[in-house]
Amino acid sequence: MAVVQPTRIGLAGLAVMGQNLALNIASKGFPISVYNRTTSKVDETVERAKKEGNLPVYGFHDPESFVNSIQKPRVIIMLVKAGAPVDQTIKTLSAYLEKGDCIVDGGNEWYENTERREKAVSENGFLYLGMGVSGGEEGARNGPALMPGGSFDAYKNIEDILLKVAAQVRDSGPCVTYIGKGGSGNFVKMVHNGIEYGDMQLIAEAYDVLKSVGKLSNEELHGVFTEWNKGELESFLVEITADIFAIKDDKGDGHLVDKVLDKTGMKGTGKWTVQQAAELSVPSPTIESSLDARFLSGLKDERVQAAKVFKEGGFGDVLTDQTVDKKQLIDDVRKALYASKICSYAQGMNLIRAKSMEKGWGLKLGELARIWKGGCIIRAIFLDRIKQAYDRNAELANLLVDPEFAKEIIERQSAWRRVVCLSINSGISTPGMSASLAYFDSYRRERLPANLVQAQRDYFGAHTYERTDVEGSFHTEWFKIARQSKSNM
Repeated sequence: MAVVQPTRIGLAGLAVMGQNLALNIASKGFPISVYNRTTSKVDETVERAKKEGNLPVYGFHDPESFVNSIQKPRVIIMLVKAGAPVDQTIKTLSAYLEKGDCIVDGGNEWYENTERREKAVSENGFLYLGMGVSGGEEGARNGPALMPGGSFDAYKNIEDILLKVAAQVRDSGPCVTYIGKGGSGNFVKMVHNGIEYGDMQLIAEAYDVLKSVGKLSNEELHGVFTEWNKGELESFLVEITADIFAIKDDKGDGHLVDKVLDKTGMKGTGKWTVQQAAELSVPSPTIESSLDARFLSGLKDERVQAAKVFKEGGFGDVLTDQTVDKKQLIDDVRKALYASKICSYAQGMNLIRAKSMEKGWGLKLGELARIWKGGCIIRAIFLDRIKQAYDRNAELANLLVDPEFAKEIIERQSAWRRVVCLSINSGISTPGMSASLAYFDSYRRERLPANLVQAQRDYFGAHTYERTDVEGSFHTEWFKIARQSKSNM
């Protein structure tokens, strides 16, 4: 399509996220050129733009005319599948780009790939950003949370657009900030997704306990989550969970949620988060347990057979058919969910800080909490309080020891323990809540049984140990002493 005046920006990759982000940009008054290798997607996007108010979206079927339609210095956002398709798109576009032009990868990419690409394109004089985009289809169209990292010059070229396109939160401003150098934007988005995994798992466990032990109906669950969304748990995920419980099956009787197969998919960012946590020695058991829960959900056929085996041995789906006080249970689960969520966010923030220190990114955790308050999947009212915690103390070792969060954990820990104990006795797995409680209990204890583990390591591998009373590194001939002791008995 011919354009009289050059457009302000270009976007390549018109799957659902790409289409919606292009329309969002155009609706904010920025003329945009769009391109997709499959040309029908280009025509589809332009048609949508017409229907949604004659938005200034201009489609192109070939990369050369697409690139040439954009004002200089050009800014092009890519929203294509991570990995090889990104490299191929860069190669295609680079043939027509000029020095000073900027490429922005808006996909869920591994942060090291972004750093590699930034270095590679800089040799041709191009600028590069890796930008995390959170909010799904709805967010992309109406206001996502944006996490751009890489070239600061590239960010300044697109800042005016991002400030208007991002979600807007009253008293906080646009949900976007320059994250930092290199692959920091992609890394922060990756950890955001890891926290999201933990959040979703914890909500699923709350549902399981209320349904399987408390015997709450879908109507009751809808009411509970709706009420929870008016208080400390107010968040996008709690809101949509309440919605899900109200939706009837359009293909049969009952509610749709009961017909959904209990097998959770994943795209890899949660796995990357756990791998990075292990690499950096940052304990993240809530996030790790959520990943394991997805792996276990994938073993559907094996679980069906296991259920038959253990049912024959006297194990039903729920081990005890005890009567519980519904009102008390709902209140306890609410408190357990909130306390566990604090642990999940604490783990994610600690992981980001550890990577920032390793890479010298200088990331500001309070600012990340601010931009997550709107647009993104993990947006929640208590992110404002997380921001305040880091504003009070930028060097805060862990959210658990912030005075306000510590007070809330203390107030809720009895209910938290009741829920975990009830679940264990009922045979209902709550890996996220249990892991979060174990994380809290380990972190708050001055002394752990790690002394025995280190003694064992020194016994069989001469790994040495430190003492509590004398400085230095020590090794004991445990085997010889034990053998002599046994021979003298």
